[in-house]
Amino acid sequence: MSVDVERRKNNRVEFSRGIDVQMVAIDGTWSKPCVMLDAAVGGAKLSVTDSVKGINLKEFFLVLSTTGQAFRRCELAWINGDQLGVRFLEARPKSGNAA
Repeated sequence: MSVDVERRKNNRVEFSRGIDVQMVAIDGTWSKPCVMLDAAVGGAKLSVTDSVKGINLKEFFLVLSTTGQAFRRCELAWINGDQLGVRFLEARPKSGNAA
């Protein structure tokens, strides 16, 4: 693992072999295996082998562990061939008021 400092707001950590992760629809209707190539506080760069054409990448989960206990809510930032960039979304505050 090496730190790659580029012209970005945050330092990114580059993973020499990549880390196997899963993209999963918010509603659970689809999942795609992918490899996380680098990560920063605000997002990550992924490599996909299967086509993502036709699936909704507006908002999805990036599952970081095999148990599903570690995940981040994401949105698509960019796509270039088999690589895509994702932004990590902040957790939405839970409403304490019952309607």
